[in-house]
Amino acid sequence: MSFADLFRQGDALTQGVALLLLAMSVASWVVLLWKGWMLRRAGRDVARSTAAFWQSASLEDARRKVAAFDRDGLVLPLIAATGAQPPGSLAAAGDPSQQLTRVLRDALHGVLGKLQFGQVLLATVGSTAPFVGLLGTVWGIYHALTGIASAGQITIDKVSGPIGESLIMTAAGLAVAIPAVLGYNIYGRLIGRIEADLEGFALDLRELLAGGAGASRPE
Repeated sequence: MSFADLFRQGDALTQGVALLLLAMSVASWVVLLWKGWMLRRAGRDVARSTAAFWQSASLEDARRKVAAFDRDGLVLPLIAATGAQPPGSLAAAGDPSQQLTRVLRDALHGVLGKLQFGQVLLATVGSTAPFVGLLGTVWGIYHALTGIASAGQITIDKVSGPIGESLIMTAAGLAVAIPAVLGYNIYGRLIGRIEADLEGFALDLRELLAGGAGASRPE
């Protein structure tokens, strides 16, 4: 019995579970393919952008150079956050180094949110898909038991169909969950490396501007 046969022959609950697993699989694979492409590009762009920044003569020059490499907008928001705060606001009050710390922290949180996007879905699919498949498994076993009870005796035709449903649902749940879990773990490591690079750049940028080492904050 194939997954298509299971969908055609199953009842409403079986079909609902099958559709849910299919939707979870499609969603997770879309995220897996998109994040794989995005993180690969982001890793290269962050390295090129930070290198271009430190080779620039000024912040304005750095903005122009970084814009050519930072296609996902991971480094530019950190540079833009160092602009002068509106006068007369609480954001402009206090020590300049504290202002820099605050605005860079907020910008860094926004950038990291882009990198983390989709991770929750992969974690959710990876942790729940086996249980969704288990629901179909339990339902198939229930059908097998009710078939035996109605027939009054154990026959292959009464048991094979429901047991086949159970096995397919179990396999489908695992087939959906395993790629999501692997993708979550692999991408988590890649995201961690990019996060470390961005955090290091934000710290270096703060030290540069707070210490006035050859650069001034843009107006």
